[in-house]
Amino acid sequence: MASTVEAPEPWYLALLGFAEHFRTSSPPKIRLCVHCLQAVFQFEPPQRIEARTHLQLGSVLYHHTKNIELAKDHLEKAWYIAQQVPQFEDVKFEAASILSEIFCQQNLVDSAKPLLRKAIQISQQTPYWHCRLLFQLAQLHTLEKDLVSACDLLGVGAEYARVVGSEYTRALFTLSKGMLMLMEKKLSEVHPLLTLCGTIVENWQGNPIQKESLRVFFLILQVTHYLDAGQVKSVKPCLKQLQQCIQTISTLHDDEILPNNPADLFHWLPKEHMCVLVYLVTVMHSMQAGYLEKAQKYTDKALMQLEKLKMLDSSPILSTFQVILLEHIIMCRLVTGHKATALQEISQVCQLCQQSPRLFTNHAAQLHTLLGLYCISVNCMDNAEAQFTTALQLTSHQELWTFIVTNLASVYIREGNRHQELYSLLERINPDLNFPVSSHCLRAAAFYIRGLLSFFQGRYNEAKRFLRETLKMSNAEDLNRLTACSLVLLGHIFYVLQNHRESNNMVVPAMQLASKIPDMSVQLWSSALLKDLNKALGNPMDAHEAAQMHQTFSQQLLQDHIAACSLPEHNLISWTDGPPPVQIQAQNGPTTSLAGLL
Repeated sequence: MASTVEAPEPWYLALLGFAEHFRTSSPPKIRLCVHCLQAVFQFEPPQRIEARTHLQLGSVLYHHTKNIELAKDHLEKAWYIAQQVPQFEDVKFEAASILSEIFCQQNLVDSAKPLLRKAIQISQQTPYWHCRLLFQLAQLHTLEKDLVSACDLLGVGAEYARVVGSEYTRALFTLSKGMLMLMEKKLSEVHPLLTLCGTIVENWQGNPIQKESLRVFFLILQVTHYLDAGQVKSVKPCLKQLQQCIQTISTLHDDEILPNNPADLFHWLPKEHMCVLVYLVTVMHSMQAGYLEKAQKYTDKALMQLEKLKMLDSSPILSTFQVILLEHIIMCRLVTGHKATALQEISQVCQLCQQSPRLFTNHAAQLHTLLGLYCISVNCMDNAEAQFTTALQLTSHQELWTFIVTNLASVYIREGNRHQELYSLLERINPDLNFPVSSHCLRAAAFYIRGLLSFFQGRYNEAKRFLRETLKMSNAEDLNRLTACSLVLLGHIFYVLQNHRESNNMVVPAMQLASKIPDMSVQLWSSALLKDLNKALGNPMDAHEAAQMHQTFSQQLLQDHIAACSLPEHNLISWTDGPPPVQIQAQNGPTTSLAGLL
């Protein structure tokens, strides 16, 4: 609550003191605080006190009550009166800022935009508020997915910060613009911008925590750019730098000294949020590279940190971090053969999305994609198709669209009777011609899908060509899961062709890699092949050992399959429309076929 008092009348100081006492009580006594502030108007105060009191009332009502209309009324009065009072910037622009937040909350974006534009126009002599309002309007455009307007505003902010001598805030504006350009896939424009950012960040000499936080922001953009491109080997130096940077920040003490330049009064993220974000990109990297135990370890650390933070902080970004972490660990669980746990975590994502309509809007396609992957793992192919079809309708993100289409193609291949739909999909993800995204990983996966189809059609030479292409690409970027899948499928092809030695040369490293990941399906597949191979090669002891391994993996997968299908959450596989179901009814045991597992 603002504490600058223009006229020290005893009645005003007394009422303000009581209001602040009630507001900061434990628990806060908001009704009494509001009564004290409303009493100020009984004294017919001068305009400065009247405007400030309207701002204080609007702020208290907005942050502590559900009486949004009354809050809006007070803030509109504060904004109107403060414009008539000279040198009253803090009250004027804070009122505009909070009021535009309320408009956005009420989906009155067309009221928020002109208000912010007017405030930006008249705040050019007040660097802190001018920058803050530019960030706020850019964020509003971003939420509306108008990234061009948002980038323009951030460019204006960067130039303004340069003019007022704030290289720190210039870097924040420029990095934010780089982030949006990465989202827009404007890669030719983003590279020079990131180079400029790197120069600004390295040359800026200021508060060590602020400098390191800029470096974290810069490195996060680089790491996510590499991961988006499916380059998990190339990203390693940047990721290592990022991890070292966050360790440096965690050893620095927060400096309470305020910067001399008011335009420097910003920070990108709190230190604790940055730590979670670094864990998150580490999990993303580990999952793409196929280091699933490492992904599990960092997910556990990040979720523990998030639980602590959420007790004290209601920032919506924490729920977003939590959902993205869960999305990645769910995919890991499905690979490692923990379907029941994955299903419970999918249900947890549903619950988080129920609490926030915006979160659901942003993650509905991912949620249906995860359910589609779960359906494949329990051999419910019709449900998998329905989930992927729903996800495709909900996403405009090219990488996610390509990922979904690739998995839907695998469903059609397994079903064996969907040739027209399958060829239609494969035309759209042809890795040899006009592949829709620049992702190295997704293009390698598209070659694998074509190899799988050729294998099922008995076109073995063609299958080998596609799979060797997958191997070449996956080896170049350490994509361990794709490497393991390609090796075992090549091994299977050589086995069918009765080239047992060559088959063994493929299946043994596939098994070793699958054990390291660990990938339960590839282990099951490899052990079955090793059993038959060793029989054919006249190695009864090795054949017996492989048979025992296959039996162990079969039992583990079978038990997990039964456990997953027995959960009430299994009914989520039928949900394809609207928001996530609030309650999931239990059902009478598993209803899906186990034949696809064994």
